[in-house]
Amino acid sequence: MKILFNHADSFEFEATRKALKSAKELREGEKRGQADNALVAFMAVEKPDEGKEDAVAERAVSEAEGILKQVGADVVVIYPYAHLSSNLSSPLVAENILNLVYERFKANGHKTIKAPFGWYKAFKISGKGHPMSELSREIIIEEVEKKGKQEVSEALKAEETMKSSWAILTLDGKMHPISHEKGKIIGFDFSKHPKLEKFARYELAKSREVDKEPPHVRLMRKLELVDYEPASDPGNLRYYPKGRLIKSLLEDYVTREIKDYGAMEIEAPIMYDLEHPSLKKYLNRFPARQYTIDTPNKRVFLRFAACFGQFLMAHDATISYKNLPMRLYEMTRYSFRVEKRGELTGLRRLRSFTMPDCHAFVSDFDMAKEEMLKRFEVADRVLSKSGIDRKGLAMGLRLVKDFYTEHKDFVHTLIKKWGKPVLVEMWDSRFFYFVMKYEWNFIDCLDKASALTTDQIDVENAETYDITYVDKDGSEKNPLIMHLSPSGAIERIIYALLENAHMVHEKGGTAELPLWLAPTQVRVVPVTEKNLAYARKIFEAFNRGMIRVDIDDRDLTLGKKIREAASEWVPYIVVVGDNEEKNRRMSVAKRGERGKQKMMKDVDLVKVIKKETAGMPFKSLPLAPELSKRPKFVG
Repeated sequence: MKILFNHADSFEFEATRKALKSAKELREGEKRGQADNALVAFMAVEKPDEGKEDAVAERAVSEAEGILKQVGADVVVIYPYAHLSSNLSSPLVAENILNLVYERFKANGHKTIKAPFGWYKAFKISGKGHPMSELSREIIIEEVEKKGKQEVSEALKAEETMKSSWAILTLDGKMHPISHEKGKIIGFDFSKHPKLEKFARYELAKSREVDKEPPHVRLMRKLELVDYEPASDPGNLRYYPKGRLIKSLLEDYVTREIKDYGAMEIEAPIMYDLEHPSLKKYLNRFPARQYTIDTPNKRVFLRFAACFGQFLMAHDATISYKNLPMRLYEMTRYSFRVEKRGELTGLRRLRSFTMPDCHAFVSDFDMAKEEMLKRFEVADRVLSKSGIDRKGLAMGLRLVKDFYTEHKDFVHTLIKKWGKPVLVEMWDSRFFYFVMKYEWNFIDCLDKASALTTDQIDVENAETYDITYVDKDGSEKNPLIMHLSPSGAIERIIYALLENAHMVHEKGGTAELPLWLAPTQVRVVPVTEKNLAYARKIFEAFNRGMIRVDIDDRDLTLGKKIREAASEWVPYIVVVGDNEEKNRRMSVAKRGERGKQKMMKDVDLVKVIKKETAGMPFKSLPLAPELSKRPKFVG
C-alpha cells in the first residue's frame, strides 16, 4: 500500500460519477464530505497487499496514529487514491482494506470520514504548510517463503556477512581508505566527484530496498513502453509495442557489437538440473536466488545468466591454444533471479530480465588482461551509442588483495583508461570464483546505484566444469574465463535513459531518447483535413527513406496534436498547411528547439536523420501509422 498524508486546514470532496460499475450507489448525503484540521490519507491498495488485508490495515493505522500525535489533527479522512500506484490490487480487496482501516480508526476513538470508493471525485484542499504537513509511506508486508521453493546460494549468504575493506583508488595509483560514519563517507574529498560519493554511500550502506517510486516508472507508463503485469510474479513486466521496439533495437545493437568483437553467438536452455554436480557447485559460488521448478523428471532451476550453457558447451568442445581467446555469447531472453520483494522496482531490478552475456576463454593472466582492455572499449562504445555518457557513471572495482599486489600496474592502467577515481572493495582472501571484476554504475534520481557494464576474471569454473584446451606442448590445461556483460541487462539501459531524461528535464533541459531509439522519429501533422492528402505524400517520402514516421489524421486542433506529439517525445514534428502545400515544403520543429521551426524539403530532413542515426539498427514503426487507428494501452 502507498499512502500520502496531508495535514490540511480544510478539505472537502464531492463524488461526481462512477469509476467502477461495481461501486455502490450513493445517497445524496454520501456524495460529499468536509473536514477542518484534518489528516487526509490518500491511499492506494496494491497487488502485494492481497491476502494480507488485516496486516496491511493494521500497519496503515499504526503509521497514521504516529503522525496524528505529532500534528494534532481533529479528523482523519480516508481517501481512495489509485493514482499513487501502477500495481493496484483488485477493487474488492482494496475496498475491504480501506473499510478495515476506517473501522480501526473509529474503534480507536478518532473522528473519521471515508470518501466513496469506486467513484470519480473532485476535492479542494488547503494545506498547513509545516514540515510535517506532507508525508508519504509505503506499507510492505513481507511474505514468508515456502520451504523448498527458493534456493539461496552459499555465496549469497556469505555476501551478507563477508567483511571487506573499502577505498578510493585515484589516477596516481594511491589508495585512500574510506569508511561510513553517521551517514557520511570519511577518508576522501568527493567535492569533484558527486556521483562517486553517492555510489560509495550506496555500497557501504548495503541497502538495496527502495522506499518510493523512482521517476522512470511513471515515464515508462506515460510513454506506453513498459508496465507491471499483475497476473505474473512480481518483477516480470509487459512490453507494449513501443517498448518492445526499443528493447529489440538495443538487443540487436549490443549483439552486433559483441559479434564484431569476435564472439560466436549461441543459444542454450533456460533451465538446468539442480543436482548436476558442476552446476550445483557454481550455484553456491554465485550470489543469486533461483527460481526452481519440479518437472516430471527432475528438479531444475531457471538460469540467472548464460554461464551454464556456455560452460557446458565449452566442456564438450575440443579446444586448441590456437583457438584462444575463444569467445561465446548469448543474449539471454530471459535470465531469472528471485530478487527480494522490497528491492523490485520498475526496470531497475527485476526477477526476469534480458542479459547480454559474453565469456572469453583465455590461456593466462597476460591474455586475460589484454582481453579485458579490448572489452573495455567495446563496452564504452555500447553504452555511448545507446545514449549513456560514461561521464555520468561511477566505477566499482572488486578484487582479492593478492591479485592486486601481483597485477597492480594493470589495475592502474584500467583506472587511467576510466579517467577518474574508482571505488575499490578489497578482500583479504577469495571466496567467490573471480579474483577481480569491475562494474560501471548508473546513479539514479533516488541516489540508488545500478550496475550496467561488468567484466570479471574467473579462476575457478574451468576446473569445476572440466573445460580444457590443448597447449603447444600437447598437455591439457584449464583456461581462465572472463565474464562480460557490455551493457548489463537491456532493461537497465532503458531505465537509465528514462531516469537520465528526468534529471535533464528537472534541470530545465529537454527529456528525450536517442533518435535511433525513438519509436516515432517524425510525426506529420496536417493543419486541417484538406491538407491530409499532401501530408500523406510527405509521410510516404519518409517511409521510403526508412524513417519511423506516423501521421496525426485525427479530428483535433493543431495545438492539441502538437502538444501530444511533444508529450510522446517525438523528435521531429512536421506541420503541413496551405502555405507548405503551395510551396511543396513542410514546417519542421525539432524537439528541444522551441521557436526554431524551419521550412524544409522532405528529402533534406531524411538526410539529417540518416546522418544522425548512421550505423545504428533500424526497425519499422511498431504501431499503425495513422494515430486514429491506434489503441491506448495505458489509461
